[in-house]
Amino acid sequence: MPREAIAPADPHACFLAHRSEIESAVRAAMEAGRYILGPALAAFEAEFAQFIGTAHAVGVASGTDALVLALRAAGIGPGDQVFTVSHTAVATVAAIELAGATPVLVDIDPHTFTLDPERLDATVRHGPRSARAAVIVVHLYGQPADMAAIADVARRHALTVIEDCAQAHGAALGDRRVGCFGTLAAFSFYPTKNLGALGDAGAVVTADAALAERVRSLREYGWRERYVSETAGMNSRLDEIQAAVLRVKLRYLDAENTHRGRLATLYATALAGTALQLPAVRSGATHVWHQYVVRSAQRDALKQALHAQGIGTLIHYPVPVHEQPAYRGRLQLDPAGLANTEAAARAILSLPMHAHLSEDHAARVAAAIRTILTP
Repeated sequence: MPREAIAPADPHACFLAHRSEIESAVRAAMEAGRYILGPALAAFEAEFAQFIGTAHAVGVASGTDALVLALRAAGIGPGDQVFTVSHTAVATVAAIELAGATPVLVDIDPHTFTLDPERLDATVRHGPRSARAAVIVVHLYGQPADMAAIADVARRHALTVIEDCAQAHGAALGDRRVGCFGTLAAFSFYPTKNLGALGDAGAVVTADAALAERVRSLREYGWRERYVSETAGMNSRLDEIQAAVLRVKLRYLDAENTHRGRLATLYATALAGTALQLPAVRSGATHVWHQYVVRSAQRDALKQALHAQGIGTLIHYPVPVHEQPAYRGRLQLDPAGLANTEAAARAILSLPMHAHLSEDHAARVAAAIRTILTP
């Protein structure tokens, strides 16, 4: 009898774990009869802001829209530069262009896969510089970026700091959760995220009441008064049904992140001494393990061998943004090149990791890897 397949992610398992509560919450939202910008969204926005530790959260239609709206609320648009990484989901760079700004891509730290502050400083100084500029800091795989060093660079160069927290719900530096460090921060609630909806959804968070109000206006056609657009906005609203789902799941997020941490510890212990380069955790950081990403010189062979045993893996991300067909040759890049980014893309592999992966399944993944890598 074939062994049970192990998926790299499983949003359906998360639904099943909370099925009765989710179905009850969705039913209540449907029966309330207010399907857009209603009480479920207002409650979720307040609860999510409290969870992050900031004053305001504004629900929007997706994580990509959250980045676009954060940029626009900060006054970043045509003619402005936005510094970020190429080692990220393409949504980060797509959002910059959707806001009308110019992406400038910076290399990563090879150990944490997050923005290298020294390379940011060098790239900003390399010029030419736009009059206004921002940096989008991606907290990748659940690992917080080096916000103290990045904030120092941002202060010296007058960069608006926007956090991309799409993979880092609940991650922290010291006692502050990510989303509290920038002027604004963007979250995605795509179904596979640590806090996932049952469809697309996102949020912008900020401590600034005026910026929060600007995001609220921009997400609905630039309205303050209904049907009167004071600015050119867009349609990007987190609906009541997704808000109801997210309210249920938010109650379990800390516990599910703790489980992810146990799985990460299991992997680290079981895979110690192998040829794999295991993930680093920044000093003083709380990593929430959206992905457990290893590096291997034999990445493709390892991936294929695991697939043959019913173990699914993914690559986040196989092609850096600057090498993708839509962007190749037309983006501004770190003057020293993106060697760390390009090397990572050739070697990284995301092992199965989600809040409802059992420790037995994680142990099976680790045992399979040890067998495959044993000469």
